[in-house]
Amino acid sequence: NVLHWHIVDTQSFPLEIPSLPKLWDGAYSPSERYTMKDARDIVGYARMRGINVLAEIDVPGHAGSWGIGYPQLWPSSHCRQPLDVSKEFTFKVIDSILSDFSKVFKFKFVHLGGDEVNTSCWTETRHIRNWLAKNKLNESDAYKYFVLRAQKIALSHGYDPINWEETFNNFGVSLNPKTIVHNWLDSGVAPKVTETGLRCIVSNQDSWYLDHLDTTWEQFYNNEPLINITNPKQQKLLIGGEVCMWGETVDASDIEQTIWPRAAAAAERLWTSFDKIARDPTKVAYRLANFRCLLNQRGVAAAPLVVRGRGTPPNPGSCYMQ
Repeated sequence: NVLHWHIVDTQSFPLEIPSLPKLWDGAYSPSERYTMKDARDIVGYARMRGINVLAEIDVPGHAGSWGIGYPQLWPSSHCRQPLDVSKEFTFKVIDSILSDFSKVFKFKFVHLGGDEVNTSCWTETRHIRNWLAKNKLNESDAYKYFVLRAQKIALSHGYDPINWEETFNNFGVSLNPKTIVHNWLDSGVAPKVTETGLRCIVSNQDSWYLDHLDTTWEQFYNNEPLINITNPKQQKLLIGGEVCMWGETVDASDIEQTIWPRAAAAAERLWTSFDKIARDPTKVAYRLANFRCLLNQRGVAAAPLVVRGRGTPPNPGSCYMQ
C-alpha cells in the first residue's frame, strides 16, 4: 500500500526543508507545519504497517506558497505562479528539496505534479518573455522544459518521477522513459500511456475522488483500471490505482467518514484479480457494511453505506447485529 502525501500546494508550504529554511514561511501558520522529524515519524509509522509514503511537490503550477519565503521564485510580485522557469535558482530549489527528501522519503518514486499549469504569467512577465525569446521557446516549450528538467533532477536523487496526466497529454513520449503517468481526469488515458511503454497509475476523478460526495461506494467498486487494456504487456505497465482525498474539502471533524468505507470498496477492486471480482453487489454490500462496523468499533468514524459520502444513516441499526 502507498500513502500519497500531496505535501505542498498554492495555499501552503508546511514542510521544513533544512537546506532552504524560509520555504515553510509559506505555511498557513507556525503551528500548521511539519518538521523533518514529523515526516520521519510518519514514514516510520507507515513502514511498520506495510505502507510506503509517496511525497509530492507539485511543479511548476500550484506553487504560489513557495515565494513567501523566496520571492525570486515568483515570476513577479503580482503574478505568483507557475514558478519562474527562467531562473537557475528555481531548479536549485527543486534540487535542494529533493536532496532533503532523499534523506527521509525512501520510496523509489517521487511525485512532481505538473498539472493545471497556466503559463500566462510567463508571457506577461518581461524578463521571462525575454528569456523565452532568447531561447526560441514559446510557453508550451517552456512548460515541457520545466517538466523534463525537474524529472532529470528527481532521477539524479534516485527517484523515478511521477507526473499528473497533463504532462503526457501535452508531451507524450518526450517524457523520460522512467516516468509514471498519474491519471486524474476522466478514464481513458491509461490505454494510451501503456501503449507507449510508459507506466500508469489510475485515479480518474469521476470514480475515485473521495471529495466527490455524490460518488457512491458502488461506483468506487465498479471502477476497473484495466478497462480497454487487453494486451498483457500493457496491463503490467498499469502499476496500480489510488483514491484521492483533497484536504480543502474536509477537516478533522469529517475526514474519516469522507474516506471510509468508500476507499475500502476501491481497495477490494485493486487487490482482487479481474476474474475473481464480485459480480453480485449485495454480497459486496454485506462485507463492506461489516467492515465499516469493525472500523467504528476501532474508533474510526466510517460513514454508513448510503448514496452520498458522509451521509446520515438511512434508518436505525446497530453494528453489533451481525
